Formats: sequence, structure tokens, C-alpha cells
Amino acid sequence: MRTGTADLPLHNGRAPRWLTARMERLARCIVEMMVVEFGTRHVLARLADPYWFQSFGCLLGFDWHSSGLTTTVCAALKVALTPAARDLGIHVCGGKGRHSRSTPQEIESACESIGRNPQPLVRASRLSAKIDNAALQDGFQLYHHSFFFNDEGDWSVVQQGMADEKDPLGAPNRGYARRYHWFSGAMATWLSRPESAICCERRAPLVIDMVAPQAEKMRRTATLIVKEHSAAETMRMIERLPHLVMTRRHDIVMRDINPHNINRILLKTYRDPPEHFLALLATPGIGPRTLRALALVSEIVYGAPPSWHDPARFSFAHGGKDGTPFPVDRATYDHTIDSLREILSHARGISHSEKKHAFSRLRRLADIQK
Repeated sequence: MRTGTADLPLHNGRAPRWLTARMERLARCIVEMMVVEFGTRHVLARLADPYWFQSFGCLLGFDWHSSGLTTTVCAALKVALTPAARDLGIHVCGGKGRHSRSTPQEIESACESIGRNPQPLVRASRLSAKIDNAALQDGFQLYHHSFFFNDEGDWSVVQQGMADEKDPLGAPNRGYARRYHWFSGAMATWLSRPESAICCERRAPLVIDMVAPQAEKMRRTATLIVKEHSAAETMRMIERLPHLVMTRRHDIVMRDINPHNINRILLKTYRDPPEHFLALLATPGIGPRTLRALALVSEIVYGAPPSWHDPARFSFAHGGKDGTPFPVDRATYDHTIDSLREILSHARGISHSEKKHAFSRLRRLADIQK
């Protein structure tokens, strides 16, 4: 399922065009080599690894710790791989801001070209965004969503949120962004997240995690509330909630959980009740505040709390554009691209076994030069 998160400080400015053009060419060469040697599924798994993704961005020459690495690398991959999608078998959809909202349409268009049913992929895109934006409330509002998939239907997601200073959970994270990684090959269930690669530099002081394993009872009772209680009854329970102190560092008050449209959403779910929490989560209009209200009612009325622990665990660092550890060497960058292109041009004309031997020799040569 979700394979990791990464917290990155916000930086101003944009990558210069001379760098982004090179990033696009080098990214395509690297991905082509990986597809030749390991296949498309391996590429998707790598993109879902936050450590590898960060290293990849550094190799392309971007700031080692900037939030812009996420959006720039994903944009470079989309520009580089889209023209070669039919040959490579990897499709890149979505992006930053308004481009993220066009992800379903782009998935449908790509699936039409390869004769695949787009609906499971569209659902995966929407649910991964909904879970990280609403079911996991860590104070970061998603603004970037990139969806990668291959012809066989494997997929990965790289999405990023910015600290929402208007949200009581987001204010302490001012100046930070958080990246979330997903891979279909690691998924056991949408609602029980493996934590093998969750990593970040900064923990949020207060998090409501409704997809943690220990929140299973809360998920059942939240669904039960909207199925068996009318909207008016649920609103009365919400209005009776006391001033809630969730940790020694933060509190939540009524104005944080009672948006104007919550009554309309509760009425909608009561008339058409969801069968389980995942269906509740997928309901249009169900957002972070509505789920937060249901979580709090679940805890007060039924003694079924969500998880309050931030799933971010580890930290990492690497190297780039801002001159750290050194300025981008354009001549060396271009030489690397030319060398990889030459290798790939030869690789296209030989058998698979010969390609494997050639790449093995290349790895041994790299090890010797180290």
C-alpha cells in the first residue's frame, strides 16, 4: 500500500530551463535502461521507494532537500516518458495543481490506447489521494498527485502535501511539505498500511490516522454511525462533544470539526449508507473535517479512537541545483546523457541475454571505478 512519506522544506524559485531539459533527457535514459534490464514493474516499485526517489532527484541535479524535487522530477518523467509510452509500457498521469485534477481523464486516455479498463486505475488514483488527504490527517493538504502505471496494470503514486496553516494540525508544520509514496505490488489492503519504508525529517505534533491497524474499531463505528443514526442525531452527538484535549501539545475545538456542509453530507450518507469504511471514504463530499468529526464521535460515544501517531519514522539526505554539494557540471551531465544514449542504441539491436551481459559489465566497470 503506501510505501513511505518524506518531509521536505519549502523552497522558492524554479529550476532553470537548461537544467530541466537535461533532467528530462537523463530521466528517460535511466528509465529505459531499467526497463531493459528489470522491466516496468521494477521501475514502478523504485518510484514508490522514497529513498530511491530522493536519490534519483539528486542524480538529476535538483536540490537534495527541497520540496520542489518532487514536482520537478515527476514533471521531467512525464515529459520524458509520455512520447515513449507505447514502446516503454509506462504511463505518467497527473502532476501539480490543476494537472492533478486531470489525472482520471489522462488515465482513461492512456488506457484507451492500450485496450485496458481504466476504472481500477482511476479508483486507485482517487482512493490514494483521499486516504492521504482525509483519512490520514497530518496537517498537509495535497497539491501534487502523479500516477504511474504499466500496460499490465501495476501502478505507483507519488503525491505531495503542503502544510495547511488554517488547519489546527497543520500550523506547527509551517514551511514544510510532505511526500507520500504508493505501490500496488506492496498492497495487502487499503486499510492496513505496511510501514516498511515510511520516512521523513519532521514529525507532526498531532496526527489523526484512520487507516492505521489500531484504528480498525474506529473505522467500523464511524461507518455504523452514518448507517444507523440520522443526520440530526449525529449532529446532536457532534454538538455535545466537549472541548477535547488530544495531546499535551494541542487541542481540537468545535470550530475545527464542524464545517457548514457537514449536515448535508451526513444526510446524504444516511439516505445511501456505505457498506464499509472504504465506501464511506470514497463518498463524494466526505473530507478531512467530516471524517474528523466521525472519528471524535466514535471515540467519545463508542470508545473507539483513531491512531494519534504520525506514521513518519526515519530521516534521509542526499545532494544539487542550489550548489550543494557542488554546482551542476553541465559538461559532465551532457556526457552522461550521451553515454547512456549510446549504450541504449546498441542495446536495442541485441538479444535480451546479450543486454543482460552488457549491463552486468557496465555495473562491474562502475564498481571498479569507485
